[in-house]
Amino acid sequence: MHRLVIFGITGRMGQSLLRALAADDGLRLSAAVASAASPSLGKDAVLQGSPCGIPVTADAAAALADADVAVDFSLPQAVAAHAAACAAASVPLLVGSTGLDLATHEALCAAARRIPVLIAPNTSVGVSVMERLVTTAARALGADFDTEILEAHHRMKRDAPSGTAIALGEAIAAARGATLAELAVFDRHGDIGVRRPQSIGFSVVRGGDIVGEHTVIFAADGERIEITHRAGDRMIFARGALRAAAALVGRSAGLLRMHDILGV
Repeated sequence: MHRLVIFGITGRMGQSLLRALAADDGLRLSAAVASAASPSLGKDAVLQGSPCGIPVTADAAAALADADVAVDFSLPQAVAAHAAACAAASVPLLVGSTGLDLATHEALCAAARRIPVLIAPNTSVGVSVMERLVTTAARALGADFDTEILEAHHRMKRDAPSGTAIALGEAIAAARGATLAELAVFDRHGDIGVRRPQSIGFSVVRGGDIVGEHTVIFAADGERIEITHRAGDRMIFARGALRAAAALVGRSAGLLRMHDILGV
C-alpha cells in the first residue's frame, strides 16, 4: 500500500480526499499538511468524523520523509514550495490547485526534471474524456464553427475562468495550431464588434453551491454541438485524484496531464 501526503488537508478537497481514502485499497495517509497559520495544526487530520490518528503539520520536509506520493490541493501561492520539497525528497506530485501563476508553473517544470509532476486542474475521469472529445471536435469541425466555453462554480471559488475551462481552451487552441493566448476572449462589454474568427470565448458563473459545470459549444450556421460535463459530487474529484496519484508511483520524471495517466 502506497503512503500518501496531502497538502491542503483542511480544505474542501483535502477533506474529500480523506473520505475517499477510506474506500481505497491502494493508498493510506502518511502525513497531512496545512499552512503554518492554520488553526488545525497539531489536531487530527479528520476535522469532522472519526479521527485517523494523523496530526496536521506545516513541516513539508518531515511529512515527505516517509511518503511514496503527494497530492496538493492547497492555496496556489504555496504550490511552488511544495513542489520543491517533493523534488528534494524524490516524491511524485499531483497538483490539483488552480489559479497558478507563471512563476509557479516554472517551479513545477523545474520539479518535473527530477520527479513525475501531474498538473490536474480537474481530476475527474469524465473531464479527462471531455478534453479529448473537444480536441477531436475542434480538429474535425474547422474554422466554420465558433467556440464558446461556459463554466459555473460555487460562490467560494476564487479563480475565473476555472482551471478546467482554461485547460479545455488550451486543448482546442492546440488542435487549431495556436496558443490560447492568441485565441482567448475573456471579457465582452459594450460595442465589441463582430466575432474574431477562430476566437475562443469564455463565460463564467459563480453562485450557490454549484460543484462544477463545463460546456463547450461549437456553433456554425444551422447547427450547434455542445459537449457538457456536470459534477454533482466533489467526491468524483477525490476518487480521480487518488487513482491518478497511485499511478504516479514508479513513473519516470516529467510533466504529465490526467489523460497521460488514464490512457485516454
